[in-house]
Amino acid sequence: MDDTSRFYTPPIPNGWFQVAFADELTPGTVKPLKYFGKDLVIFRTESGEVSLLDAFCPHMGAHLGHGGKVKGENIECPFHAWEFNTDGRCVEIPYAKHIPRKACVDKWTIKEVGGLVMAWHHAEGKAPEWDIPDEIPEWGTKDGTRNDAWTDYESHDWVIKTRNQEMAENAVDSAHFHYVHGTTNMPQSEATVDGPVLRVFSGAGMETPRGRVDGSIESLSYGFGLAIVRFNGIVETLNVATTTPIDADHVHARFNFSVKKIGGAEKRVGKAFVAEVTRQLTEDIPIWENKVQHENPMLCDGDGPIGLFRRWCKQFYSSPAERQAAE
Repeated sequence: MDDTSRFYTPPIPNGWFQVAFADELTPGTVKPLKYFGKDLVIFRTESGEVSLLDAFCPHMGAHLGHGGKVKGENIECPFHAWEFNTDGRCVEIPYAKHIPRKACVDKWTIKEVGGLVMAWHHAEGKAPEWDIPDEIPEWGTKDGTRNDAWTDYESHDWVIKTRNQEMAENAVDSAHFHYVHGTTNMPQSEATVDGPVLRVFSGAGMETPRGRVDGSIESLSYGFGLAIVRFNGIVETLNVATTTPIDADHVHARFNFSVKKIGGAEKRVGKAFVAEVTRQLTEDIPIWENKVQHENPMLCDGDGPIGLFRRWCKQFYSSPAERQAAE
C-alpha cells in the first residue's frame, strides 16, 4: 500500500503552523526551511523584522537560504547579489540599471506568538481566514515580555510519517490512553467547537507514591497546527504543541513545555511529568506510521467525541477542484 492510499483527507491542510522559534532568529540570521511541500527561506533583518519567503530567486533559481545573507532590511541572493526586501520584492541589482518589474518571490503571512513563529498556509493561496491568540499568558505578553512565574520551554520534536488530522484525533480518543499508554483510567473527554477552535476537557488522575492525585487536561486546538494544552494536578504544566506538514507524508511535531514555578519543586516533579507526556507520544508513533485512516470508522459508545472532531476537521481542507484551480 502506498502512502497516498492510507488517507482519505487531502495531504496538507489549511491553517497556522510553526516554522521556527523566535529566539533562534537573531538579527542577520538566514535559515532554509522545507514545509508544506515547498522550499522556503526565513530571515530576520538587522532591525529585527522576520520574513518568510519562497526560497528560489526568480533570476537564475538560486536558493536564498543556502548562502544568502541579510543586508540591512533585505536578503541578498548568493548567486548574483540581487536583494529582496521583506515583502519579497527585488529592490537592488548591483550591476543593472533597471529592476525587472516582476522580479519578486512570494511572501508568507507570519505571526510571532508565545516565542513561536507561525505561518499561514492555504492550498488556494487565500489570506488568513481566522486568527490564533496574540499571546500565551504562561509564556508572556505579545511584546515579548516573559512571565517569570513559569519556566522556559523544554522542547522536544519528532518527524513522523503521518498527517495532521491523524495526530490531532488522539485528543478525543479516550480509550487509547489506557490501552496504548497504560494509564490507570480512561479519561472521559468533553469536546466543544467554536469555529476553528476545538476545546477538549478531560478529568485525569495520576497515581503517586502518596496516593491518587486528581487533575485535569484542557486543550485548545487552533486548527491542526497549534494546540495549547494545560495540565492541572501534581504540578501546573503547559504544553504548546505544534504540528507542521513537511510534505504529503510527513509532519514535524514539537512539544514545548513550561512548568509553573513552585519553590524549585518544578525541576523535579515537572521534569518527571514532561518525561511521561513525551513517552506517551513516542508510543503513538508506530501506530500513526502504519495505520490507515478510515473515512467511516466503526465506532462504539466508549470511543469519545470522534464524530464531532471529524466534522470540525472538514473546514481545514480545500476541495480537490479548489486546489487544482489554484495551481
